[in-house]
Amino acid sequence: MMPVMQSPRSLEKPTMHYCPGCSHGIAHRVVAEVIDELGLEGNTIGVSSVGCSYNNYLYFTFDMQQAAHGRAPAVATGIKRVHPERTVFTYQGDGDLAAIGTAEIIHAAARGEKITTIFINNTTYGMTSGQMAPTTLAGQVTTTSPAGRNTSTQGYPIRMSEVLAQLEGAVFIERVSMHDVNHIIQAKRAIKKAFRVQMAGLGFSMVEVLSTCPTNWGLTPIKAVGWLEKNMMEYYKLGNLKGKDLEV
Repeated sequence: MMPVMQSPRSLEKPTMHYCPGCSHGIAHRVVAEVIDELGLEGNTIGVSSVGCSYNNYLYFTFDMQQAAHGRAPAVATGIKRVHPERTVFTYQGDGDLAAIGTAEIIHAAARGEKITTIFINNTTYGMTSGQMAPTTLAGQVTTTSPAGRNTSTQGYPIRMSEVLAQLEGAVFIERVSMHDVNHIIQAKRAIKKAFRVQMAGLGFSMVEVLSTCPTNWGLTPIKAVGWLEKNMMEYYKLGNLKGKDLEV
């Protein structure tokens, strides 16, 4: 029987450690497909963050480097400056990028570092039992906001893409989602463009991916998709925030 679809060359096949309904597995495949299609498999170095995707180096066939919590952009900066001919990307969650790593990502973007960031936003600290994250929505219940996030005492969720889009060194910023087939196709298109921006040496690029976290949201995978559409996409609007007309 002729296979209809095959695994990307850049993707390993370990036992999946992500929870059912989590978007990380889809994001991994999309990144691997993009790297294959751009012919970058032997020329790519990824940087793993701390969080649910801490061991994503097990999922990719190319070189990966583990970074301390929040420090992936700094590690990627060092790698890219030593190996400017390599394609270098970070893969980070919202707790890693938007909390302990806020300074790292902002200054990497401000400097215009020629790296790409894949930013997975599921509005919670997924690996450590679902605490409130910088991206947790107003009123959202987490283990550390059992009555819902109170903006008067706990502040407002941070729209990191909008923050970074204001910086001169950031040349391509887009927010996508992977909750259905059409949006996965759009997400892949954005991720491919982000890598092309780096290959052209234009500056910093980032794609924010809205993701489900059924386990910590206390929902089934199907209901988690509906929650993302109704709640996350209302606050975190999809679309390009910078670099839409770049020709790469």
